[in-house]
Amino acid sequence: MRFDAEKFRKDCKENDTKRDTGLKTPDNIRRYDNISYGKYGKYNLLDIYHKKDVTAPQKTIIDIHGGGWTYGDKDIYQYYCMDLAQRGFTVVNFSYRLSPENPFPAALEDINTVFTWVAENADTYSIDLDKICVAGDSAGAQLASQYLTLLCSDDYRKLFAMQVPFDKITVKAVALNCGCYDMKSFIEKGEEDPFFIYIEKALSEDKERTLEQINVIKYINKDFPPTYLMTSEYDFLKEDAKPMYELLKQKGISCVYKLYGKEGDNYMGHVFHLNLRLEEARMCNDEECSFFERSLE
Repeated sequence: MRFDAEKFRKDCKENDTKRDTGLKTPDNIRRYDNISYGKYGKYNLLDIYHKKDVTAPQKTIIDIHGGGWTYGDKDIYQYYCMDLAQRGFTVVNFSYRLSPENPFPAALEDINTVFTWVAENADTYSIDLDKICVAGDSAGAQLASQYLTLLCSDDYRKLFAMQVPFDKITVKAVALNCGCYDMKSFIEKGEEDPFFIYIEKALSEDKERTLEQINVIKYINKDFPPTYLMTSEYDFLKEDAKPMYELLKQKGISCVYKLYGKEGDNYMGHVFHLNLRLEEARMCNDEECSFFERSLE
């Protein structure tokens, strides 16, 4: 059965709205909303959050939201990102163009525009370019791993017509949450899932090039940042985490693998860490931010 993007969006929106009902902006957080970072209107807006008492550039998290390359925006992630900001970070939370209306590599291009914008506007928004970390979940974890490979690999950059600011911004650590990573194998399954819909147009135009572009794990090298790889007992992408962990370790990359929850904890599903009411979510987000802190030392 072909993936139904509209139904997926509707179902996700209902679930996310229910999860976050009643949450508010914390009293100690300053937020800068709806900053334009690119030319694609509502899809190219970002928010920035940090504590109100911040007066100088500080450690920063750039968050890449999930949603099957099809759903999601910064508003859905605002409470999660402000919760990270409560831990002493400046947090960049942005929307990007979505599939199927905006096929591959639109999302990746928007992420590149965000990183370029951050490099050019850091001083205005209490961002320390020497202390940049990245977080991504689900499709956002896939996009994060792909973009960080663009930053780290000269050979991988040659596959794309993008001006990547690899000489202006260095990521010191990344949290990859409930993601999928071996995307070439994903496609070889032959299913018309959200990722296939996302790259379908590119495949039809240049299959060989597109398959090489999505073969991210081939180009990950020793310069990939220290990584916190997280999944959970009932994450439907649980089996994708351990192979990525083993690959990163093989490449000599500092990496932590963590599986949260245990058998019977049915609530510990995909992207559980976004549910700020869960004790396990608070634990996970604390541990990831502690990992960032250690990586910045």
